[in-house]
Amino acid sequence: MRIDEFDFQLPEDRIAQHPARPADAARLLEVRPDGLGDYGVRDLPRLLRPGDLLVFNDTQVIPARLVGHRDAVRVELTLHKPLGGPRWAAFARPAKRLKPGQTVRIAEDFAAEVAEKRDGGEVVLEFDREGAALMAALDAHGHMPLPPYIRGGEDEAADRADYQTRFAAKPGAVAAPTAALHFTDRLMAELEAAGIEWTTVTLHVGAGTFLPVKVEDTRDHIMHAEYGVVEAATAERVNAVRAAGGRIVPVGTTSLRLLETAAGEDGVLRPWSGETDIFITPGYRFRAADLMVTNFHLPKSTLLMLVAAFSGLERIKAAYAHAVEAEYRFYSYGDACLLHPEKD
Repeated sequence: MRIDEFDFQLPEDRIAQHPARPADAARLLEVRPDGLGDYGVRDLPRLLRPGDLLVFNDTQVIPARLVGHRDAVRVELTLHKPLGGPRWAAFARPAKRLKPGQTVRIAEDFAAEVAEKRDGGEVVLEFDREGAALMAALDAHGHMPLPPYIRGGEDEAADRADYQTRFAAKPGAVAAPTAALHFTDRLMAELEAAGIEWTTVTLHVGAGTFLPVKVEDTRDHIMHAEYGVVEAATAERVNAVRAAGGRIVPVGTTSLRLLETAAGEDGVLRPWSGETDIFITPGYRFRAADLMVTNFHLPKSTLLMLVAAFSGLERIKAAYAHAVEAEYRFYSYGDACLLHPEKD
């Protein structure tokens, strides 16, 4: 399909710069085969059914944006993929000023050497520490890696909590699974009282999530890979819920992509770990998801292609046009959708 089929116009003032407060006060657009419904996220307990299973991504966002210096030159680094030990792939700005062997000093006692230079502003960094020591240094000196459409990527103190879900348990993401940001302790208690269950998978979201699609046809796009895990207990639970007639409701495109990666042609979910580069576009046959909760996505993005595959391109176009007209808030800190499949 042509990429321009996934384009739409969005007024700049519709891009949320801060989350709703409280987080579960966000709006929710239900997209059904028979039309649209305007609700709030707190309506989910009555929009779902007892026995349904929500699937959250329990990845934890690390403070992956660093500001350092090479001699007197200021260098911005955004880590996006661990390469083992002290090595990380990162996007650097200005990358053209960096050469292999040079050191970028982030703090007096924290530095990284440029081990390799790649295309597109990407470098491989080798830090002066690894493991828990590196995570501690990132926590002390790093910034939350907000996407550029939120305040130009400049974080504030509140983003340490705002850009992290309540399910975050396994460090490794450099972007938040943002659909889950709406779920508060209060909302989870209300869902539990309504008989709606939940479980988790892990997909460490990479910065490739925000990379624009630069080709003209979806068949020519090379999808970024992200590391994920579906535990045996989670697979068993998902299969049991579905066998009992419950629906599987991934929260966010990351959870959905991982479930679809781990599901067989028979729809049975199996334990899985590794890197997934699954690229879902219209025409894909879904095996593991019955509904999904997600935010509103960028024009021409792989995430918009995924939701168009799930609910139908024309229906998603109509839903997004309604959302713009009704002043829904878009993107990472914006409002949510409850999507039904194209043929519910």
